[in-house]
Amino acid sequence: MIRAAGAVVWRGNEDAPEVALVHRPAYGDWSLPKGKLKRGEHVIVGALREVREETGLEVVLGRALPPVHYMHGDRLKRVDYWLARALDDRVAADGDEVDEVVWLPIEEARRRLTYKWDRGLLHAARAAPLSTTPLILVRHALAGSRQEWKGDDDLRPLDERGRAQAEVLATVLGAYRPTVLVSSHSRRCTQTLTPYAERHGLEVREETALSESGYDPRRAERLMRELLAAPEPAVVCSHGKVLPELLGMAGRALRGVWTADHTLPKGGFAVLHRAFLHGATDPVHVVSLERYTT
Repeated sequence: MIRAAGAVVWRGNEDAPEVALVHRPAYGDWSLPKGKLKRGEHVIVGALREVREETGLEVVLGRALPPVHYMHGDRLKRVDYWLARALDDRVAADGDEVDEVVWLPIEEARRRLTYKWDRGLLHAARAAPLSTTPLILVRHALAGSRQEWKGDDDLRPLDERGRAQAEVLATVLGAYRPTVLVSSHSRRCTQTLTPYAERHGLEVREETALSESGYDPRRAERLMRELLAAPEPAVVCSHGKVLPELLGMAGRALRGVWTADHTLPKGGFAVLHRAFLHGATDPVHVVSLERYTT
C-alpha cells in the first residue's frame, strides 16, 4: 500500500475560515496539499513536511480527518489528513509540483476542488469545531526489562531503542506545539519528554502521583481536570498501568462514556482535542480522541 499524508490548512476564524488549495500543473488539478511519505517517516511528520513543501506554510496540527483510500494504478493508496491551522498566510508554491497556492472560503474551495474526496474532507472539517487544543497522553518509550533491572525501578532509564523513540516523539509532538509538559517522576518517563523539552526550552514538571510507585488517584484526577480546563496545549507522560486510568478520568470529567480500549504501546500516545465553547454549560468539549505509535 502506498502511504501519503496531507492537511486541510485553514486561516481566519470559525465563522469565516479560508482553506489553502494547490494547483498541480502536471495533473491540471486543484487539491489539498498532500504527498507520499518517505521511507520510515512518521505519518504526522510527513503531513507537516508535505504542507511546508507544497505551500511554504508552517502549521499546527488539529484533529485527524477521515483517511482517503483509492487505487493508484494497481496499488491501493491511503492518504491520512488532519486539520492544520496556518501560523502565517504567506504562501510560496514549491515550483516543481505546485505552481499556485490560493486561499479560498470553504464553499468556493469546494467548487474549485477537482476530486470528490477532497470536497468530502471539507465537509468533515466543518462537522466539528476547527480550532481545538490538544491534551496529549504519552506512554514512556522502551526502557529494557523490568526483571533484569536490579536497582530502584523509578530509576530505570530508556534503552537505545527507547532513546530513538523519544527523538521521534520530539519531532511528532512539535506538530502540536505543547507548552505544558507533565511527567511521572520515573526516569523513563522524564527521559521520554526530555528531547522535546530541550528543543523548545521548556521544563518538565514531575508528578509522583502519575507514577506506578506513587500513584495517587485523587491527585491524578485533580491534575487531569486542571489540564483539561486549561487553555494551553499540554502533554502528560506516564505508565502503561496508569494511562488507562487517566483516560478514564478524562472521560468522567467530560461526562463522556468511552468504551474504546485505552491501552497504549510503549512510546505511543493519545491526543484529546478539546474545544472551548464560550457560554456553554460544559465549556470544554473533547471533539476527537486519536492514538498513534512512534
